[in-house]
Amino acid sequence: MKIYLDGKLVEKEDAKVSVFDHGLLYGDGVFEGIRAYNGRVFRLREHLDRFYNSAKAIMLDVQMSKKELESAIIMTLNANKLKDSYIRLVVTRGVGDLGLDPMKCAKPTIFIITDKIKLYPEEYYANGLELITTPMRRNVPDALNACIKSLNYLNNILAKIDATRAGVPEAILLNSAGYVAECTGDNIFIIKDNALITPPSSAGALEGITRGAVMELAKNKLKLLVREELFTTYHLYTAEECFLTGTAAEVIPVAKIDGRIIGDGKPGKVTLKLIKEFKELTRLTGVPIYEK
Repeated sequence: MKIYLDGKLVEKEDAKVSVFDHGLLYGDGVFEGIRAYNGRVFRLREHLDRFYNSAKAIMLDVQMSKKELESAIIMTLNANKLKDSYIRLVVTRGVGDLGLDPMKCAKPTIFIITDKIKLYPEEYYANGLELITTPMRRNVPDALNACIKSLNYLNNILAKIDATRAGVPEAILLNSAGYVAECTGDNIFIIKDNALITPPSSAGALEGITRGAVMELAKNKLKLLVREELFTTYHLYTAEECFLTGTAAEVIPVAKIDGRIIGDGKPGKVTLKLIKEFKELTRLTGVPIYEK
């Protein structure tokens, strides 16, 4: 496996970052998870826009243009001969001293990993996930805004630990006001009265790329009402359908939350239609991977 690291392709075992890198020391950096399907990178430009917005929000100069970074991603995929891949793009503040001051970091560290990922077994797509609501609260937007896809994922990790200890694959995070925000690695949706509803970013939800694609499909293909609005666990428990979206997870149904059966306890008709439409979208669209 070849890894892109600061302008060069290196072997996996040689892809090393300094112990003085502030990405390691303080989680000071941002990242993106991106997918390639059938020789096309899905919504690459939207991912890069979010990546640069995250970097701008923490005053991190990437020191590469979007076009240069796009070329680096394509080059790495080609080097590894991957047409279907999970892509992890990371920029850290770079090497500094043991203090917090980011101005002591002269140059960012940039690396790109292209590999495979499988978050959930097929049985979960067929039967639906079981979730819990974690007591861990989502970071408040005025402390660390969820729109920033930062390397500091402790909030999500602590919630994931709760899910693992409860014997379920995913957990729902509420915000400090008690409204549903998102899951540890995915956005969450409910179906109720012919409407698709998901929390707004102001509730603590990441503006997911898959989330956005599914909202478009629901509106344009399924002719559903699509709303971003606050809702509570009560609305989860009483939803007709529930599903999660994410770059790695794609679209995955939810069958049970906190012991409550959602709908009839099976993947719903709308969810199944959205899974089908999303697969078709990823098959037909994206930035082509040109072989050198």
